[in-house]
Amino acid sequence: MTPPRNSPIPTPPAVREEPSSQLDDPHRLLAEYLDFYRETILAKLDGLTESQLRASRVPSGWTPLELLWHLAHVERRWLRWGFEGEDVSAPWGDHGTGKGWSVPQGVTAEEVVARYRNQCERSREIIAKASLADRAQTGGAYSDTSETPTLAWILFHLLQEYARHAGQLDIVRELIDGRAGK
Repeated sequence: MTPPRNSPIPTPPAVREEPSSQLDDPHRLLAEYLDFYRETILAKLDGLTESQLRASRVPSGWTPLELLWHLAHVERRWLRWGFEGEDVSAPWGDHGTGKGWSVPQGVTAEEVVARYRNQCERSREIIAKASLADRAQTGGAYSDTSETPTLAWILFHLLQEYARHAGQLDIVRELIDGRAGK
C-alpha cells in the first residue's frame, strides 16, 4: 500500500520521454519538447510539501512554488498576450513588488498548479492551430507589426526558458532532499 502523499503537487506521469529522435516535423517537435519540459517541471516538484514549495534555497530568494507561478505567467504572456494579441489582465502578475516572482497571499499550491495546467492547456490549443511561420498579432504585447516574432521564435524562446528553469529547479530539489534529476 502506498503511504499517503503530503504534497499538494499531483503526481506527474511515471514516464517522461523526450520526443522521438525520428520526429521530423518541426511544429510537432517543438510542441512535444515543450510538453516534455512542462512535465519535467512538475516531476521535480512531485512529493514536496507545502512548506518545501514555499521555502527558498537560493540567495536570489525564489521558491519552487514561485517558479511554477512564474511559468504559468510565462505561458500566458508569450502565447496569449504575445502571440495571440489577447488583452490579458496583469501579464506581469508573477512579479511582486521589490523582488522577482511572487505568489499572491492566500493562493494555495493547488491553485498555482491548476493555473499552470490551465495555461499550458490553453497554450497547446494556440500552438496546435497556428503555423510556425505565423507572426504574433498586435494588440497585446506588440503594437507594431515590425516587432512581432514568429511562433517558431516564441517556441524556441519558451524551450530555452523551460530548460533553464528545469536546471535551476533540479539544483533546488537536490538541496531540499538530495533527489537529483535526469
